[in-house]
Amino acid sequence: MCGFDRPVAARVELRRGSGTVRVLAYRGRVRVLLVGSGGVGSAIATASAAAEGIEHVVVTDLDPARAERAADRLDQRRFTARALDASDATAMAGVARAERCDVVVNACDPRLNPPIFSAAFDAGCHYVDMAMNLSEPHPERPYELPGRMLGADQLAASDRWRERGLLALVGMGVEPGLSDVFARYAADHLFARTDEIGVRDGGDLVVEGYEFAPTFSIWTTIEECLNPPLVWERGRGFFTLPPFSEPETFEFPDGIGPVECVHVEHEEVLLIPRWVDCRRVSFKYGLGSEFIEMLRMLARTGLASTAPVRVRDVDVAPRDVVAAVLPDPATLGDRMRGRTCAGTWVTGTGLDGAPRDVYLYHLSDNAETMARHGAQAVVWQTAVNPVVALELLAAGAWQGAGVLGPEAFDAVPFLDRLRERGEPWHIDERTPRAR
Repeated sequence: MCGFDRPVAARVELRRGSGTVRVLAYRGRVRVLLVGSGGVGSAIATASAAAEGIEHVVVTDLDPARAERAADRLDQRRFTARALDASDATAMAGVARAERCDVVVNACDPRLNPPIFSAAFDAGCHYVDMAMNLSEPHPERPYELPGRMLGADQLAASDRWRERGLLALVGMGVEPGLSDVFARYAADHLFARTDEIGVRDGGDLVVEGYEFAPTFSIWTTIEECLNPPLVWERGRGFFTLPPFSEPETFEFPDGIGPVECVHVEHEEVLLIPRWVDCRRVSFKYGLGSEFIEMLRMLARTGLASTAPVRVRDVDVAPRDVVAAVLPDPATLGDRMRGRTCAGTWVTGTGLDGAPRDVYLYHLSDNAETMARHGAQAVVWQTAVNPVVALELLAAGAWQGAGVLGPEAFDAVPFLDRLRERGEPWHIDERTPRAR
């Protein structure tokens, strides 16, 4: 079984909420199999170059030239490139064993989660992803009840992973990921009672020279925006709403200003209530009216569909065509300007017994990320977080087994390390609103 190097013999128990998780602590340096070297994968490789505790990264992609481009910019003693098909679990497990990898990092879109997740387990490796398995809407009442929820198969496998002493850290990007860490920090250190945890994402990014150019994977954006958004409430549990429901104007900090945000399907709603005691969890995204109308048009015309259609002699999914004709978000950095803000809005009762309302956030400025890291803002903001998690896991500051989200761990080491890497985060105190 692969594990982080030099495992510590002692096992400990972590108790939180209603669950007990057996954890195995590790110390040392890790070898990483990075599956996917597109925008986020390439940025993960770049961030890993300055990471403590990462001994070697095998950068892989279906396109060997893309993997080589991501690895060749970095120290050849620590980064190597290999061609690898992320849909082939057997091949991935074989590479993980041959390269003596300790952890598999999934930087592909969530369609490929099942084979990558399976390959990591079969190879005896730990696993990290940034988005969970895709959901399936309820067949009769999609805008009231959840069907098969995000990550259902992954969470169902938690006991098997725990029994083997393996950790699958799911949803460890920026949203989900850092947003979940913010939720845990607020509940532990800022609030005596937590009422609502609402992840809010917005910004003032623009892409010059294009009528329509998403700054993140359009395939994934269509999936999460057109699926029924999920909300959780204590006493009611999970329920769904129509896409783009309950628009609200949220005031983003640092001069970004008011942005209209709407409900979107996201993993935080699924993960946060498992570990953080609160009354409500939601996710809203500042998409903008033009972007929303474009997504609705894709849905109305069938272009958002993933079901293949016959075009002459070829079967092709309409959504794949949309993704193919739009520019690759990873290549847009030199045309982008502005900032993206990812954060978690928390309300409740503060430690002094008074109502409290805070927004914990991280801001990513495109000009800065391009100058420092050669990556556009959205890509870099996503990529830096799994690398910080790998550092903490290698050092033993985070310890766990089973299928866990970021909020299952102490937030302080993560947030401290993020700042040490030159990625400051902030707390915006707000005037509590009457509830």
